Parts: sequence; structure tokens; C-alpha cells
Amino acid sequence: MDNFSEDDLGEFKKKFLKVIDNRDNRFHPLVWIHGSPEIGENVYIGGFSEVNAKGSEVVIGDNCDISSFVAINTADSHKVCIGLASETERAPIRIGNNVFIGSHSFIGGGTSIGTHSVVGAGTILSGQDIPPYSLVCGNPPVIKAGYYKDKEKDE
Repeated sequence: MDNFSEDDLGEFKKKFLKVIDNRDNRFHPLVWIHGSPEIGENVYIGGFSEVNAKGSEVVIGDNCDISSFVAINTADSHKVCIGLASETERAPIRIGNNVFIGSHSFIGGGTSIGTHSVVGAGTILSGQDIPPYSLVCGNPPVIKAGYYKDKEKDE
């Protein structure tokens, strides 16, 4: 990249984002942010992830680590697609502080994840209320409420 000026790189990034139908964000060019989610400080979102807050609310707390290939989406259009509804259903998503979400997970509308919780890779959540300090894994999800509550910090 030494052969390119900052202006060249800036122009390339602008064109790249246009080609992939994305907008610039503080995470990665391959993280798609739709709508206006509220995302806290010191949050990491890995590439090929999406946060869709169009038509509803997404709140992500501070110090969260969201792995690559994670979908956080307030909208559910399956009933519209198969003719059972005329409008897409939307529900808010709340993710507390200090939450880890593993790769290839889906967080759907109506989900609330309490602080200090871990969502294992590949977990599907849609409408669940995950208590603080929990471990949740799988599809269907298995919730181990309070799993991290009494764990001691490594020193």
C-alpha cells in the first residue's frame, strides 16, 4: 500500500463502499449498519456482520465483542413472503454491556441479552430474554442463566 496516497486510498474506499452498497462505519468496510442503532464505546464488530435497526431499535452496550458473520436484525419478513401478513414484523433488540456474541450467530427482534453474557457460535435467538451473566448456545438455544455470575477472574 506504500504506492498509494491517502487520497487514492480514500477514493478507493468510497468506491468500494458504493459497489457493495454499504456506508462507512467505525468497525470495518464489510460490516453493514442499517438504520440508526445505538452502539456503545469499545465495541468490536467483525467483518461480514450486519446490524439492521431499520424500523425499530437496536441498543448495544459498551465493551461488547461481536464476532464475524453475526446478524443482528430487528425485522422478520417470513410471514409477508408466504402470504400470512401484509407487513414485516419488527421488534427492538437490546444487548447489555460486556457481551460476547460468537461467529455465525443470529440475534432477532424482541431479543434482550443481559450484561456479562456469552452467546456461543452459531446460536439463534429470536425473542428470548437472556439474564445477565448467562451462557446461551445452540438452535434451539439452551440458556444457562447466571453461568458466569460466580466465576473468578484469572489473575
